[in-house]
Amino acid sequence: MKVVYHSDFNQVYTMDPAAAEGRIEAIYEEIKDHVTFVKAKPAAEEDVALCHTQYHINEVKRMGIHDIASLAAGGAIQAAKIGLKEPCFALIRPPGHHASANSSWGFCFYNNMAVALKKLKKEGEIKKALVLDFDLHFGDGTVNILGSSGFVEIHNPSSSSRGDFLKQVEKALAASEMDIIGISAGFDYAREDWGGVLAYEDYTKIGQMVREAAERCNAGYFAILEGGYNHSVLGKNCLSLLKGMEK
Repeated sequence: MKVVYHSDFNQVYTMDPAAAEGRIEAIYEEIKDHVTFVKAKPAAEEDVALCHTQYHINEVKRMGIHDIASLAAGGAIQAAKIGLKEPCFALIRPPGHHASANSSWGFCFYNNMAVALKKLKKEGEIKKALVLDFDLHFGDGTVNILGSSGFVEIHNPSSSSRGDFLKQVEKALAASEMDIIGISAGFDYAREDWGGVLAYEDYTKIGQMVREAAERCNAGYFAILEGGYNHSVLGKNCLSLLKGMEK
């Protein structure tokens, strides 16, 4: 499987948990022998502007985060485009699903998923998309930007039960029409992370369900990194998802 990545994502750009030292490296070390890396390229400002106001872009620049946030958004675009033909994962940060059109919080700055899907829609690559956001925290920014777009269906499963969580994922993927599935892959629902619910095999099962849904609809699929903060299990959880996504 191809994984979009850049060594710049290893840098500590703020003091929040998503930017912590060693976080990206923990995933890289776990997956490196199983994937082919593609170097991430930054998104053009006009692509970021598909989702964010100029005021917000200027604020991110003022904070000194624009370059790394644009690189993450660009990596998401690359993963989505690759995902039209084969499964792909974007090992990127900062995460994005709390970034709304004119504001952001929760360790996010630009909404990587929204930028990627709007870029594909603008270029005529897709007509309909489905977002599966299995992060522990509700992806309010993605809903803010894409919820009323008319071309994206968004699902945020939430449960304290493994079985119920997987049933919600299965139900979310039952849509009959979509050209691409985008996974906002936050691993903080993991048994040994903040959420304390999902096991390694659950992430593999989710990857399999996404793959099967995409095959049923003749759709593409890709995933991008959102949350996940226990470095000792983060890479294993990520690799578990990728194994399920593989054809």
